[in-house]
Amino acid sequence: MAIIVDKVQKRKDIALSCKELMIEEGINNISISKLAKEAGISKGSFYDYFTNKNDLVFEIINLSLLKHNTIKEEKLNNAKTSREKVKIFLEIFYEEEDDELRNLYKEFLSISLSEPTKDIIDYHTRHNEEYYIWFKSIFDEGIEKKELKPEAAKLISGLFLLGTGVFISQLTCKVSTNSKNEIDNYVDTIFDLIENQDCN
Repeated sequence: MAIIVDKVQKRKDIALSCKELMIEEGINNISISKLAKEAGISKGSFYDYFTNKNDLVFEIINLSLLKHNTIKEEKLNNAKTSREKVKIFLEIFYEEEDDELRNLYKEFLSISLSEPTKDIIDYHTRHNEEYYIWFKSIFDEGIEKKELKPEAAKLISGLFLLGTGVFISQLTCKVSTNSKNEIDNYVDTIFDLIENQDCN
């Protein structure tokens, strides 16, 4: 009797088994042969599950984002104020638990800049839009509850773009400042301006 392979699960298993190697060596410095060996499969079998190395990176990032988003969602659900929620949302810039995701995203960024195919652009655009909607929902909820002034809506896009810029800067530059303190101070300053004082 033939063994039935769950291709979706097998794809995930291969991706997860290659994650550490991908982080250590980088997408441009690693061969498909080495990735296949790490996963315990043949090079030919690798192509049964992935079209190329970029496809593998997408799967690794997808799995990491899924895990990250589940943890983030739980933290956000336990937060009481919009201020707390925005700080939690921005933890990805400095939290040690998100270090792996930052390193993986650095690999993705490398691919995005060197080989900006339609698939890569679409992938990046989709995730960017999902995170923007999530970030915006924090402010929308705060405004609806009258915790935040209506003017707070005008800051959402700018804050999100600024956050994206900080994220890329963190990945590409040596930052000597304490990111958590800098971000917390910035968020506190903004929220001191946009919170309705009678709700504090």
